[in-house]
Amino acid sequence: MPDNVTIHRDIAYVRNGHERQTLDLFLPATDGPLPLLIWVHGGAFRMGSKADKVPLSYVDDGFAVASLNYRLSQHALFPAQIQDVKAAVRWLRAHAADYNLDPNRFGAFGESAGGHLVAMLGVTGHVTEFEVGAHLNVSSRVQAVADHFGPTDFLQMDAHRLPTGMIHDVPDSPESELVGGPIQDHPDRVAAANPATYVRGDAPPFLIVHGDQDPLVPYHQSVLLHAALEAAGVPVTFYTVQGEGHGNFRDPQVAVLTREFLIKHLR
Repeated sequence: MPDNVTIHRDIAYVRNGHERQTLDLFLPATDGPLPLLIWVHGGAFRMGSKADKVPLSYVDDGFAVASLNYRLSQHALFPAQIQDVKAAVRWLRAHAADYNLDPNRFGAFGESAGGHLVAMLGVTGHVTEFEVGAHLNVSSRVQAVADHFGPTDFLQMDAHRLPTGMIHDVPDSPESELVGGPIQDHPDRVAAANPATYVRGDAPPFLIVHGDQDPLVPYHQSVLLHAALEAAGVPVTFYTVQGEGHGNFRDPQVAVLTREFLIKHLR
């Protein structure tokens, strides 16, 4: 933990909500208002916690950091997860003055399932169906998205998986559990969970990072999102991590590019 950090744990962003609808907030001892980095954990939509891999080094860069829990697939089916993330963003923006946050400088960062959710957050600022609960007069838009190896089109995952990679066209895959049945039987639900479905030119800048030997989320998933963003004229940087798999990258450029991107667009 960096020095001189004020920590607010287990803040309920939904009043009287599910036990997973909470966040932790880390505030540097820095003059504000502060840019906010919103961290969304991974875990195949079925596991993980707001305590996992929180990028607290950004506090030293003058960012506030919020780490979110959200309902997992065993608690609620999609779109509950993106509804939760958006509810957390609205809560943070509605309470920005209370925590010395700059409501005009919110960025989102996530890996794997968290990468999917921050991508969804970035491209659905105009989608009212995902806005549920309180503070509906407050925007859930963010000003930058760092998506590390998040899935996009679940129905294309097996066509591009590595020979020994995870099989997704089965009833108990993470994606099938997320949408409430085998993905091949529910193309409409899969389309609704695909960030590329919602891409418009007013989406915020994106950074996409993916290992080309990812055995869990095929690299092609990020190729699809990059193409959709580029076609819509959204500023997007796509970095391929050569020879590496599903996160825990050894390539030092990943951390450098991510930090440069978030500082450029938020600080």
